[in-house]
Amino acid sequence: MSDKAAARKAAFARRRAAHAAVGPGAAGRLIDVLRPHRGRVLAGYAAIRTEIDPMPAMVAMAASGHVCLPVIEGAGRPLSFRAWTPGASMTEGPFGAMVPAFGAPLVPEVLIVPLVAFDRRGGRLGYGGGFYDRTLAGLRAGGGAPLAIGFAYAAQEADGLPQEPTDAPLDLVVTEREVIRPG
Repeated sequence: MSDKAAARKAAFARRRAAHAAVGPGAAGRLIDVLRPHRGRVLAGYAAIRTEIDPMPAMVAMAASGHVCLPVIEGAGRPLSFRAWTPGASMTEGPFGAMVPAFGAPLVPEVLIVPLVAFDRRGGRLGYGGGFYDRTLAGLRAGGGAPLAIGFAYAAQEADGLPQEPTDAPLDLVVTEREVIRPG
């Protein structure tokens, strides 16, 4: 088993336990972090399985700006983003995540990023498809400086995650307990 596969397996177990223990309502700290970014295009995500749910923060931000959700266009490709509003018509995308059935394409300035594990240096371990890594690399190379905020349960923290040169770092990590500023 590779280092990343072993780290993922352990992180999934910690996330399952945290999801059962923490329950809903963990997005309050995320809302506080997002307040200074009102009016900027925000990308959230529709939580699947035991991911921590950013929906309360997305709803709060939708009142003052554009919110979008990621759409997987295919293996090996970066994500695209479709406008979302509370009550939008949704359809199931790849991997079971809900995406807006319709909506204008948007380029996010702030991204709430799902993850399996994180470390205090801004390292992120995702599901292994590289979608967010490619997307963040493309946005950053295009002259944009999107803010990448990992959103996770504190139990998902790991020391020294295995990282590769193509792994895009997070600018912040928000948990139900604290805000971590790597650096």
